[in-house]
Amino acid sequence: MSDIQAALDRIAARRPRIIDLSLDRVFRALDALGAPHSATPPVFHVAGTNGKGSTVAFLRAILEAAGKSVHVYTSPHLVRFNERILLAGEEIGDAALITALERVDEVVGDDKLTYFETITCAAFVAFAETPADFLLLEVGLGGRLDATNVLKRPLVTVAAPVDFDHQKFLGDTLALIAAEKAGVFRAGVPAVIGRQDPEALQVLIAHAEEIGAVAYAMGRDWDVYAERGRLIFQDEDGLLDLDPPRMAGAHQMENAGLAVAALRAAGLTIDSDNLSAGIAAARWPGRLQRLTRGPLVDSAALLMGEAPEIWLDGGHNPHAARALARAMADMEARRPRPLVLIAGMQANKDAAGFFDAFNGLARCVLTVAASDTAAASAADTAAAAEAAGLRARPCESIDKAVRAACADMEGEPPRLLICGSLYLAGEVLKENA
Repeated sequence: MSDIQAALDRIAARRPRIIDLSLDRVFRALDALGAPHSATPPVFHVAGTNGKGSTVAFLRAILEAAGKSVHVYTSPHLVRFNERILLAGEEIGDAALITALERVDEVVGDDKLTYFETITCAAFVAFAETPADFLLLEVGLGGRLDATNVLKRPLVTVAAPVDFDHQKFLGDTLALIAAEKAGVFRAGVPAVIGRQDPEALQVLIAHAEEIGAVAYAMGRDWDVYAERGRLIFQDEDGLLDLDPPRMAGAHQMENAGLAVAALRAAGLTIDSDNLSAGIAAARWPGRLQRLTRGPLVDSAALLMGEAPEIWLDGGHNPHAARALARAMADMEARRPRPLVLIAGMQANKDAAGFFDAFNGLARCVLTVAASDTAAASAADTAAAAEAAGLRARPCESIDKAVRAACADMEGEPPRLLICGSLYLAGEVLKENA
């Protein structure tokens, strides 16, 4: 067992691994730690249901292309826990992370801080003690009561697309979920809003206006679109003709545009060359990532005589599935190949809603169970896919699912999409390294 895992296990033994949305415990802990959240660099605070991590990746890449140093806080991690905390662009070291976690645990004592709250407080300690130009802070869950929502005045707040997820904690209507996400907005601070369902957009803008935040909404105050292979961004200050993202999927064009809008709302002057360089350089593992090497690819190539396309994405709700399905349909239009989903999902997700997006597009679904404790069984996930009208069957492992997909194609190389869970994506990246 690594030193990091041993430290995390000690924290988990004392701090409950539950979702208990509240800010009182976090504020008490941060005050006891000397208010590190008040000593960070200027913050971009990013909320939303889907696209948060990609938007953060674009922000980071653009700022670094412009010569800025950037802290980043995201969750969950895929392979290494240290991925969650970047200090001036580098993963936090093991010793620094353990020190920060143990300091929080010691200072908080018997106060019932949750596991995620402890990690977030440790991140603020590390951010406050390491110089950087900016901090990119991704909301964990919701916004209003998320452990990251402790800043009096961030530089910019951002609302990526809002849709249904975590209804148990955020509400069962789009309006209620949007209201929770809007809780990160602050009076006098730009609230940059990405593409939204009209119901969510109305709530987000209304809340911004109610508290005196400066709403800057896609479709009203700015827009982004593809034209002749370029990313075109337009707002009241003019039009930018930029390089497109290299991350796959049309939705990444909008995530890149949201990052550009946030930077402009912050009043930062970044020239087109650095904007283009950052957009093209941005990477976000496990989000429509093409796997081109490793045991899974090698195993499939041996069976087929050539490597099939294998794509990996951690999207796990219906909104993410619709974006994935659009990306797969675009690939099909350019280069037809039979699409096979290899899917594993958590038990609390809308699996039937996820699979519905692929009805008429996917040839079949092969299901697996991720190793996390909240994972649905392969049989239950297969039943959800069949309820959505797809042909499905469970498999014992990712490797066996890949082999089955290749065997079923009778020599026709398939396009495989491994999807349904960030935990599953992390497993694949770890095992296929």
